[in-house]
Amino acid sequence: MSRFIGTVARGIRTKIIKSGDDLPEIVLNSVMDAVSSENIPLHDKDIIGVTEAVVARAQGNYATTEQIGKDIKAKLGGGHIGLIHPILSRNRFSVCLKGIAKGAKKITLMLSYPADEVGNHILSFEQLDKAGIYDYSKLITEEEYTKTFGKNYHPFTHVDYVEYYHDLIEAEGCECEIIFSNVPTDILKYTNNVLACDIHSRVRTKKALERAGANVLSIADILNSPVDGSGYNEDFGLLGANKSTEDKVKLFPRQSFEFAKELQKKFMERTGKKIEVLVYGDGAFKDSIGQIWELADPVVSPGYTDGLEGVPNELKLKYLADNDFKDLKGDDLNKAIIEKIKQKDEQELSENNRLGTTPRKLTDLIGSLCDLTSGSGDKGTPIILIQGYFDNLASE
Repeated sequence: MSRFIGTVARGIRTKIIKSGDDLPEIVLNSVMDAVSSENIPLHDKDIIGVTEAVVARAQGNYATTEQIGKDIKAKLGGGHIGLIHPILSRNRFSVCLKGIAKGAKKITLMLSYPADEVGNHILSFEQLDKAGIYDYSKLITEEEYTKTFGKNYHPFTHVDYVEYYHDLIEAEGCECEIIFSNVPTDILKYTNNVLACDIHSRVRTKKALERAGANVLSIADILNSPVDGSGYNEDFGLLGANKSTEDKVKLFPRQSFEFAKELQKKFMERTGKKIEVLVYGDGAFKDSIGQIWELADPVVSPGYTDGLEGVPNELKLKYLADNDFKDLKGDDLNKAIIEKIKQKDEQELSENNRLGTTPRKLTDLIGSLCDLTSGSGDKGTPIILIQGYFDNLASE
C-alpha cells in the first residue's frame, strides 16, 4: 500500500458573488489560487462542486412576491385556492407563501401531520397517541387542532408554524383557513383550484388530484417562465427557492448542465486535467435528533458533467475479509483484496460482494459531501474541491 490518504474534500473561498459576475472564471481562478497557495496538484477525475446559490445569484435568478402573485392569479384565477402540503420553513417557503397570498382572495392551507415531507414536525406521535388518533388519514380542522393540541413550536426554530403561516397569509389581505390532512383529495371539500406545494411527491399528488377532477398545478408550474422580467426555472419553478429579502426569493439556477460543462472545459484548457463538475444544493441526509431530512431542493444536483453519471462500483471489504478470504490475514489478506479490487471492472460484481455498499447516485453522494463541507452559514466556501473520490485500496 503506497498511499495513506483517501478522499479529501476542501472548501475553497471566493469573493462574494453578485448578479452578473463571470462565475466560471471566478471558480477557475479561486481554485487555481487555492491549489497554488497550498501546493496541491490537480488530477484527472478530481471534482469541483459549486453551490447552486452562487450559480443562481450570478444569473440574477430572482423573483419578487408581486411577480409570484401575478403568476398565481393568471394561472389559478385569483379566487379561492387550496394550498396543500408545503414544508414548514421561513427560509424556503414563507416568502413564496406571501407571494401566493397576493394572487388569491382566500387560501385553504392544508398541512400534513405529524410532520411535513422533510421532517419538520407540527405534532409529535406521542401527542397523536394521547389524542387517540392512530389513523393518519383523518382530516382535522383548525378548531379541532387548537382545541386538542393547543400551540406547538418547532424544536429548532421555536416557531408556531400554524399561527405563523395563518398570520402571513392574512397580512396580505387574503382570507385564510387551515386544515390538517395527509390525503391530497381532501382539499376538494373546500375548493377545486389547487396548488400542490410538496416537493418529492409532487407528480403523484398532482395526478391524484387530476383524476379527482381538480384544477391543479404544482408549485413547479409557478414561475416556470418569466413574469414581468422576473427570474424563472423552466424545470422546477418555485421549487428550490430560498428567501433573499422579505419580498424576494432566489430561484433554483437555470442551465446548470451547461455551466458544469463550461467550467470543465475551462479547467481542461488551463490545467490539461479532466475535472468533473457538479452544481449542488441540499444534501440527502437526515438529522437524527430533529428527524429533519435536509433535502428541501427538488434534486441534490441540478447539473453535472458526464463523469458523475451512475452509481458507485464498489466492493464491500468487510464481506470479502469475512467470507472470500476468511483464512487470510495481514499482508496476504491485503494483497488478496487488492487483487480482487483490480479485477472488479472486468467482471460483474455479485450482490454479496456489493452487500452493504450504497446504491445511490454519485451526484447525491458527492453533492451531500459538498453540502456538509460548505455548510450554510458564514464559512465563505461555495466551491468544494474533492480529490481521491474515485480511488480505492488498489489505487497507486
